[in-house]
Amino acid sequence: MKQSANPYGNIYLSPKAIATIAYHAALESYGVVGLAPKSLAEGIAQVLVKEPTHGVDVRFTDDSVVIDLYIIVEYGTRIQTVASSVADNVRYQIEKITGLPVKEVNVHVRGLRVSNTD
Repeated sequence: MKQSANPYGNIYLSPKAIATIAYHAALESYGVVGLAPKSLAEGIAQVLVKEPTHGVDVRFTDDSVVIDLYIIVEYGTRIQTVASSVADNVRYQIEKITGLPVKEVNVHVRGLRVSNTD
């Protein structure tokens, strides 16, 4: 939990709130079809409970945030370009919305998916 103090009180940001922002920012990026589970256990849990933060791991280090994203990319797009775009978009959205500096955004491509067979 990240804490920030100001003259009016304290602000607490949970990793789940930051993961939700990262999840939506990643899905908005071009070439991303979805997010993948980090592990087999999370994949099984995702079948049972729909949670909007699966595929996102958030860690706090000193005064910054480290984010790991596990994405599924559209077949036929340049993987490096999509991964770079996702990292930039997630970093921008988290810094804009929360005001926290993002140290790293690590993008792990877990698969390719063919969306349109026309």
